[in-house]
Amino acid sequence: MPNLSPEFLALGFIAYVVFLFSTTCHEAAHALVAKIGGDETASTGGQVTLNPVPHIQRNPWGMVIIPILMLVVNRSIIGWASAPYDPHWERRHPHRAAWMALAGPAANYTLMLIAVILLRMGWHQGWLHHDSFAENLIGTMFSLNLLLGTFNLLPVTPLDGSTAIMLFMGESHAQRYLDWLRGNSYGILGLVLAVFVFRYIYDPIETLARDFLLWSHF
Repeated sequence: MPNLSPEFLALGFIAYVVFLFSTTCHEAAHALVAKIGGDETASTGGQVTLNPVPHIQRNPWGMVIIPILMLVVNRSIIGWASAPYDPHWERRHPHRAAWMALAGPAANYTLMLIAVILLRMGWHQGWLHHDSFAENLIGTMFSLNLLLGTFNLLPVTPLDGSTAIMLFMGESHAQRYLDWLRGNSYGILGLVLAVFVFRYIYDPIETLARDFLLWSHF
């Protein structure tokens, strides 16, 4: 049984709140860009919203149960969510679908940059104190959104990067690629591969992001 100290509970609360908000923004961005591109499937389902409830109702295990369980057992947060889309729309408009896929990681990187601004301003102005609740909250928003955005950009199914790469293909080539991508059952294999590769590439990415965005002088 983990030590449920007040510090652990506070940090776990911060991590879960940031995860819930960040994941909601990620999925809402998918839904909004799909609606702009002509697919109202997610919009009709009420997912063009920053209210986490519709996203939780769609994925209660990935949004609530597993993240909280992992925090308590493993002191790390793992979860998932999804926004529905029309596969026929995706095949008719592969480039629009690619922009829809990119919208999720873009939302995460936007939240990360907001966190950078708040951290640097807070440190410079002196109102953000070391290891305070506010610093931990904003720091978690930085680190978690950097991780979510980067992980989802890996070009393996079922991650967003596997659809986003269609931006670099001609339309007919993208449609053939979609036929292959949606016609196989490599989702679990793709996730295992993504987790394995991510272990090796993320540390230098995180170090570079922290050094440049948080500690450099500009």
